[in-house]
Amino acid sequence: MPEHHRLPLLPSLDAAGADRSSLPAPASLDEARERRHLIQIGDLARETGKTVRAIHLYEELGLLAPAARSKGRFRLYAGEALVRIRWIGRLQEMGFSLGDIQTIVREWERVESAPGAMKRMRDVYERKLEETREQKRRLEALEHDLSASLEYLDTCETVCDPQRLLSACECCDLHDKELDVPDLVLGFRAR
Repeated sequence: MPEHHRLPLLPSLDAAGADRSSLPAPASLDEARERRHLIQIGDLARETGKTVRAIHLYEELGLLAPAARSKGRFRLYAGEALVRIRWIGRLQEMGFSLGDIQTIVREWERVESAPGAMKRMRDVYERKLEETREQKRRLEALEHDLSASLEYLDTCETVCDPQRLLSACECCDLHDKELDVPDLVLGFRAR
């Protein structure tokens, strides 16, 4: 007998043991297949590493919507919810707030043409890439400053007499006179 003509002998249970047969009857074979893959909010939270509260917040902000509800009114999510939550997480890692993401989603939904929507997302990502590159440049400069400061301070640890007074640091004769004192060292020595 073809698969779509078989009747289930047992109620359709999800991974957590919830009875899927309490859902309204599917309108089509595709919908029936889709329902077999719906997951409850707790399972979605576990799968994504987010809290149930975070997922509820995403819904409140219009960032996520359940695909269906069970007869007991439990939220059920399709596989796309996993992708959406991971996308939200990636945007947060990039520095976007949930309010920023909400704005992005609203603007995306307002654009009627596919090319227009894709251009909108490209613009968002392009701006974020430039911000990221600028941040990377600042971090590389900070890395250089920290390395130079540590190298300078290594001399203090290995060459300086432990009995020497702190006031001697202001006119230190242990460092190469040609060597610039890094700002991160000058800053704590200055008064």
